[in-house]
Amino acid sequence: MPNDQDVPPTLDATVPQTARIWNFLLGGKDNFAIDRAVGEQILASRPELAENARLSRAFLIRAVRYLAGEAGVRQFLDIGTGLPTANNTHQVAQEVAPTSKVVYVDNDPLVLSHARALLTSHPDGVTSYINADMFDMGLVLSEAAKTLDFSQPVAVLFMGVLGHVEDDAVAQDMVRQALKAVPSGSFLATYDGADITPANVEAARIWNESAAQPYHLRSPARLASFYDGLELVEPGLVPVTLWRPEDDVPAIDQFGAVGRKP
Repeated sequence: MPNDQDVPPTLDATVPQTARIWNFLLGGKDNFAIDRAVGEQILASRPELAENARLSRAFLIRAVRYLAGEAGVRQFLDIGTGLPTANNTHQVAQEVAPTSKVVYVDNDPLVLSHARALLTSHPDGVTSYINADMFDMGLVLSEAAKTLDFSQPVAVLFMGVLGHVEDDAVAQDMVRQALKAVPSGSFLATYDGADITPANVEAARIWNESAAQPYHLRSPARLASFYDGLELVEPGLVPVTLWRPEDDVPAIDQFGAVGRKP
């Protein structure tokens, strides 16, 4: 794991960051002491969250595999990707379809340094990285257009990140901007935490006491609003463990879906 004494000047090891806390929960080593402290505090109140993080990641893998396989998508825009782990979007997509093009978007300096080093494309495909804030969708889309052909279908991914946008209208506008830029036959895939259990609400409260980027839970109905005007892929918006499951795993309070732009 990073040495807090050898942090580049663009990194701040004294402030917990979302990508690094999530990396800790996933069992990764790309995090600092402050990130681990927040993660341990969350796990003390909700120990199952580490497993839930892995189950949410498994949903991303299944969704991308569906999109690259059954849906035939060859272009992916992964917004707020976080730190590289195993089975990243480009690896899953290019395993199914080697010519897939994948653009990652994040603005964490540690994510950027790791992405440059680790996100190596299949030789028949393209993998690139944009250092941009997802709140600036104009910049995200203009930079993504340098790699992706927006006249052809694109899968837009917001995996676990729309909760960092407090205002529903702002979050919905970000999604709308992204979907407006892509043609019919494109897809939206998301997952985020729901406010359906007291334990999840408490975990979010602990997170928001320490993390630099607060996380806002939404009801399933509010999460479903991101898919207004889209054709939901079966089984619709459900707990991520119930979306085309490969194993018999109980429902958790992270909800995900995939929708097609008609």
